[in-house]
Formats: sequence, structure tokens, C-alpha cells
Amino acid sequence: MLRVGTSATGELAALSRLFSPAAIRELSQSGCSPLVARLLRDTSIPADLPEGATLRDALDLSYSKLTKSGNRDDYVYRSSVVEKIALGRHNLRTATVLSEVRARGSKADLVVLNGTATAYEIKSERDSLSRLPSQLSDYRSVFASVTVVTSLRQMDAVLRLAPDDVGVLVLSSRLRLQVVRETQDLPGRIDPTALLETLRASEATQVLERIGLETPDVPNTRLWAELRNLYATLDPAELHRHAVQVLKQSRSRAAQETHMRTLPPSIRTAALFGDLNESQRANLSSATGTLMKSVMTWS
Repeated sequence: MLRVGTSATGELAALSRLFSPAAIRELSQSGCSPLVARLLRDTSIPADLPEGATLRDALDLSYSKLTKSGNRDDYVYRSSVVEKIALGRHNLRTATVLSEVRARGSKADLVVLNGTATAYEIKSERDSLSRLPSQLSDYRSVFASVTVVTSLRQMDAVLRLAPDDVGVLVLSSRLRLQVVRETQDLPGRIDPTALLETLRASEATQVLERIGLETPDVPNTRLWAELRNLYATLDPAELHRHAVQVLKQSRSRAAQETHMRTLPPSIRTAALFGDLNESQRANLSSATGTLMKSVMTWS
């Protein structure tokens, strides 16, 4: 049963917050989380679990409730892409997955780097499509491949708004990613100066080295202006190819591959982007095995 005064909307909000960076951070810092316990008290999850259940069971049941049609939030969509593409079709040793990657005035929800760079923009049933055209324009200037992941309800509108080279995936009621429109891989269309803005200084210089060019020998105050001038002269497709290889190495998450397999699927995506050190990963894994009767005493 829900806590007295907690509405269905309030429960849904609590379930979503269980997978927030704040909750994962607390669990990983000490192996317990008063925030997680408080959120669970605002749901029916504790009462729905059998005797001897663990936090892992509670998190999986919570996630299951979020996946129901009408309840699915941004996190459910992100997890589906990560589980089925980054950890399913690929793995963290062969592909790098990034979150919230800047592209001009927008941030791509997810970017998967393998032989190319694919940006994924998530539009759940709770999201507005008002910014989609400008977001896709920004992403297409930086990434060779762009895909929108959306709901069946939003599909037709997305197809009308997205250029023909943008892929469209629909998250089905069974959490399958169904291809509605294939994405086109077009590295030649990118804007080299827009791609530069997504890179760190060290990455920008590594890309130049791979191409066979020297980094401008100027003070740091002038470096970015000189890099911009140089990048503007580069071939888009060649630049994109080298940038993907540099980013795959510099932002690799291969060290997290083993840890991901120890976690319940429900929190893998949250943990993947939590930037946890080895000790924090151990705390998080340990915490998920805690009996619920102990979890509910955390304060």
C-alpha cells in the first residue's frame, strides 16, 4: 500500500527518482542510502515484495512499474538503448557510450561510438517535440548518424519533423526497439567547427596528430581560436573518422564492463554514467544485495 497522502503521480515520481544520479551516488558512497529508503516508503514496492527480498528485487520491481505504458520516462528509454545497443549489439570493450554530449546549442541524450558516431535523441510519451527540429539540426552538424527513439504515440509526428536521413526507433510495449526508419551514416555532412566544440583540448590535438597536422604553437588564450581556424579547413568525413577513434579511447568505459554484469539491469544505465571509482562500484554492488528489512531502516 502507498503511504497515506501519496498519490499515484507521487509514486511515479518516487519510482523515477530511485534511478536518479543522487540516489545512485548515495548508494555508491557508503553502501546505503536514506534517500532510497525514503523514496521506497512513498511507493507500494515494500508491500509488494516477498519475505527475504533484497534491494535488487525492489529496484527491478520499481523499474518494471516504470516500463508500463504511460509511465515510461526518459530513464526507461535510455536504459533500453544502453541495454539493447551498447551492451547488447555491442559491448563496452568495442563501443563507447556517452551521455549528454554537447552539439552546438543542444545536448544529445546518448552517443554510441563504434565504427561511426550515432546520436540518440529520446522523446518519450511524456516529452514535447517542440525543440526536435533544432536539436536534430545541431546533432546532424556533429554526428554522422542520428536516431530518434520515441513512443508509438509520437511516431507519426517524429517522422514528419525529422529529415529523411534521421533514423526513427519506437520503443514497443514489450520494450523492444523497433526500426521504423533506418538511419543514414553521412560523415560528409558534419561541420568540422561544430565537432571541435564537443572535444576537449587534448582530444582536439590528438585528432590533428592522427591526421598528420601539428597543433598551433600559441598561448592557451589563443589556442581555441587557432584550432577553430584549422578545423574549418579539414575534410569532414576524414575528421569525423579520426575523432571517433580518439573519443573511443579517451572516453572508454571498458573498465566498467565487468561491474555492469554484477548489477541488476534496472540500474546499469544509472551506474554507467555515474563516473564511479572502484570502491564506489563495490559499494553499489554490495548495496543491491541488502535485505529489504535492513534497507527500510536506513536513515
